[in-house]
Amino acid sequence: MPDIGSQSLKPIDLGWGILALGCLGLMVAWPSWETIPFHVIWISLTLLYGFRVWSLFTTGIVLGLVVLTTGASILVDAFEHLQLWGELFEVPLMSAMFLAMVWHARRRVQALRTIGALADERASLLEHEERLLHDVSHELRTPVTIARGHLELLGRRLGGEHRELNVAFDELERIEHIVDRVLMLARVDRPGLVRAGPIPLVPFLEDVFMRWADLAPRSWRLGSIVDVTLDADDNLLRTALDALLENAVQHTEESARIELSAHADADDVVILVADEGQGLAPGAIEHIFERFARSDSSRSRREGGAGLGLAIVAAIARAHHGSCTARPNEQAGAVFELRLPLVQAAHADNVEAAGPTPAAVLGVAAGSA
Repeated sequence: MPDIGSQSLKPIDLGWGILALGCLGLMVAWPSWETIPFHVIWISLTLLYGFRVWSLFTTGIVLGLVVLTTGASILVDAFEHLQLWGELFEVPLMSAMFLAMVWHARRRVQALRTIGALADERASLLEHEERLLHDVSHELRTPVTIARGHLELLGRRLGGEHRELNVAFDELERIEHIVDRVLMLARVDRPGLVRAGPIPLVPFLEDVFMRWADLAPRSWRLGSIVDVTLDADDNLLRTALDALLENAVQHTEESARIELSAHADADDVVILVADEGQGLAPGAIEHIFERFARSDSSRSRREGGAGLGLAIVAAIARAHHGSCTARPNEQAGAVFELRLPLVQAAHADNVEAAGPTPAAVLGVAAGSA
């Protein structure tokens, strides 16, 4: 970036100085042709300033010297009737052209400085935010671990089942879950985090689907899945899908349907998680993927969660040069679309994945999210 306050001479400055002195000598030696070296001096000066952008003090000195020397040469020749008096108007005209270049060049440099300062400030804020999230998350782990240990000791002393202890253990587990997600958010935007590799989409989604069908009692359905191979990070992609499916489980009743499917769209693969739950609140789509955002602030803490899951999905999608969007379902509920770049198609046509187990279809699998 050019430096407005730069005073040091550079080879390009010396080169122009030599050119200007040579042209000035030609103006004196051949008065009848002096308009040619005159314009060379001014045009080369204007071009030079576009690269150098001197300080105002240096600019004023250079401009004054050029005006005096070129103007004096034309003035002398006009007195000797070697040049027309009208040629003197060239000096203020060329000065105005040069000053216009000065104004535009200095505005450009100032704009670049402002952009650079904003970029540095943003980078610094992101670095501080990441460090804060990382430090806070690590600091939370110690008291949670200590509290869990004392509660386990107390439970052994009391013996039997105690509802209060179970609630405390559940809350500690919830805190650990939040800490893990905060750490994930702190790491996911780092360059080099994604360790991409070939992922056959059909068996990958089947595995994710079966795990959730066994975990949460819903009316699960595995829709059509395009037979492709993705170039993605297995762990990060699994984390993103887990967050989408967990979000669907949180916002649906046990009888509601949750469908996982995938299709090709031009050069992308779109993985869809559709549910028949509560749907999206008005205006929620605009901020639903922001950190600590909830689609409905009136939900209970257990239902609403910490507002980190969808933010993680969006961050993982960006890390894979993709995106994640949400829209209302046609009947009821919501549809989340995870869009990732397509690398290789295993077959030309979409294929139906192997059907889920009867227990998963009926939603009678044991467990809960």
